[in-house]
Amino acid sequence: MAVITAAMVKELRERTQAGMMDCKKALNETEGDMEKAIAYLREKGLAAAAKKAGRVAAEGAVESYIHMGGKIGVLVEVNCETDFVAKTETFKSLCHDVALQIAAANPLYISKEDVPAAALEKEKEILRAQALNEGKPEKIVDRMVEGRISKYYSENCLLEQAFVKNPDITVGTLVNEATLASGEKISIRRFVRYECGEGIEKKESNLAAEIAEMTRK
Repeated sequence: MAVITAAMVKELRERTQAGMMDCKKALNETEGDMEKAIAYLREKGLAAAAKKAGRVAAEGAVESYIHMGGKIGVLVEVNCETDFVAKTETFKSLCHDVALQIAAANPLYISKEDVPAAALEKEKEILRAQALNEGKPEKIVDRMVEGRISKYYSENCLLEQAFVKNPDITVGTLVNEATLASGEKISIRRFVRYECGEGIEKKESNLAAEIAEMTRK
């Protein structure tokens, strides 16, 4: 029997908006398999947001956000099912909040599923080496790595990040709440974030050394 943790129950609740006890039961029934637990809740009619997951969301909007006097810019596509919902103030507000989140938190991916397997394995190798270098016992290193990978997800995956306007919820919860409020499937499809000077190797300036050099001439 798999160990069902509070973090697993929390994740399932955020993804389905089902009750805490229902989420715990679903995980127990499916031996901790998250996707099977979601399917279980859908079959029981308990997963409000998940019921809409299979529907097509091809309408929506592309939101832009410019921050810090033009130093950071974001474009994000948020989808819904109908043009009617896309034109509502609630949906527009969501799009703005998502763009703001991307500007502030600089995620690399939308969801955990988007993290390339190679990148994930490399991160696990780094975390494992760090744990061993800290002198942690071999038998608990794997558990430590899994815990730190959860932190990696929460820092780099948009839907797992704490919402900048309300850190008590994740962006995934924010989207699920919008899904429930609108009655339609809402999803974040893609985004791009630009930061002025990003990727350009900048020359380091040492003013003291420059002055010293000038005085010797």
